[in-house]
Amino acid sequence: MQDPDAPRLHITGRTAVLFIMGDPIDHVIGTDVLNRTWVETGRALVTVPLQVRAADLPYMLDMLRRAPNVAGTGITIPHKIAAVALVDHLTDAALQAGAVNFIRRNADGTLTGHNVDGAGFVAGLAAQGVAATGRDVLMLGAGGVGRAIAFAMAGGGARSLTIRNRDVARARALADAIRDSGVAPGCALHVGDGPTPGLIINATALGMDPDDPLPLPADQIPLGAIVAEVVMTPAITPLLTAAQARNCRIVPGRAMMDPQAGLVGAFLDGTPA
Repeated sequence: MQDPDAPRLHITGRTAVLFIMGDPIDHVIGTDVLNRTWVETGRALVTVPLQVRAADLPYMLDMLRRAPNVAGTGITIPHKIAAVALVDHLTDAALQAGAVNFIRRNADGTLTGHNVDGAGFVAGLAAQGVAATGRDVLMLGAGGVGRAIAFAMAGGGARSLTIRNRDVARARALADAIRDSGVAPGCALHVGDGPTPGLIINATALGMDPDDPLPLPADQIPLGAIVAEVVMTPAITPLLTAAQARNCRIVPGRAMMDPQAGLVGAFLDGTPA
């Protein structure tokens, strides 16, 4: 039951709009997380999910340029990498990740792409009492969200980072990009196999559909490891269920979303520029 005394979102002609664009869109819960923050902080902003097909993304982003009351948009599966080439400016975080997950419409109608996936994921782990420092990390996936998280974990003090991806060339390219960036000189990078992980991160979409296979066979999950998700719906994915059965500590995908609201608010206000 909704608390009658809780602050309510009032939408008027003075309310700015922030979309979240993806395809499909029914798994998205970030709109609720963000809207709660906007109400709590008194920001005249509403976040709305918008299903956008891949072929239509360029036109939808061009629409943002033409709508002064639109603050920008979130970008989710499968558009994070494609959006890089469709904005006018990129922040350092977006350039590093090679992916965009939020776009700000600037006063002149130009679009700036940013990425808070990595920072949000690390902050979400920290809120659960889990730090990257000194850990051997296995990351499953090397797509848009995976790239951002890989840079954040390697740069956050992980002892080693092993990247597994169906497209091995993409995993190698990500490992090379991290090496070339110089952000993680103390992190050993591996593709495919590496040290036994103490922290496993699913950065794939596997788990959103009940018929999906596990992104990692259950018998390859070390007993007592920490297993973290990026999938938010369902809250407890089959991978997390399998991890619990192996006495692992789990971190649901929602953990990476909660810290993002503050990061997104700062970005919409111009930081980073």
